Amino acid sequence: MITLHTVDLSGNGMKVRLLLSLLGLDYETKKPDMMKGEHKSPEFLKLNPLGQVPVLVDGAVTLRDSQAILVYLARKYGGDKWLPGDAAQMGEVMQWLFFAGNEIYQGPNRLRLANLLKLKVDVELARKITEGALKVMEAQLARHDWLALDRLTIADLACYPYTALAYQGDFDLAPYESVRAWIARIEALPRYVGMPGLPKAA
Repeated sequence: MITLHTVDLSGNGMKVRLLLSLLGLDYETKKPDMMKGEHKSPEFLKLNPLGQVPVLVDGAVTLRDSQAILVYLARKYGGDKWLPGDAAQMGEVMQWLFFAGNEIYQGPNRLRLANLLKLKVDVELARKITEGALKVMEAQLARHDWLALDRLTIADLACYPYTALAYQGDFDLAPYESVRAWIARIEALPRYVGMPGLPKAA
């Protein structure tokens, strides 16, 4: 049985749950109590020495970092559908995973942390990064329905949660028509699962 360690408010955990659902995989969820510091306990640090969620355990395999987990699940259980083996196509998908881990994480995610959780963040810088990231996504999605390969891949799942949650960082997506249409396409997927702040919250 696959075990996913995550918490309800984690957009990174949500993207993994979404792929698990779209792949039709059974799994169990364990939620460390972050307020009690369970993610920093010796037991949890054995799973992830960084003390962060999500963490995926699949038999003898234990992985941290949502992008790495998406790659693992896509290749093990999804064949070429979610992450192709062809070098050029894989590179096209992977560039968006790095985009999710950099621009989106440093932009919309950090704005959300500042506004929702009141964490100390350079809001001006995060807003500038968000504007740049959304400009890139809008240009891509104005020409294509999906971020990579003209089909749904883990590129879209990686970038979706914190983009769709940008409003929680007091960032208005209204000017980004193509991005909003892309968000709607993802949320219309038959096995879509959400999180607090997004449709069909688990």
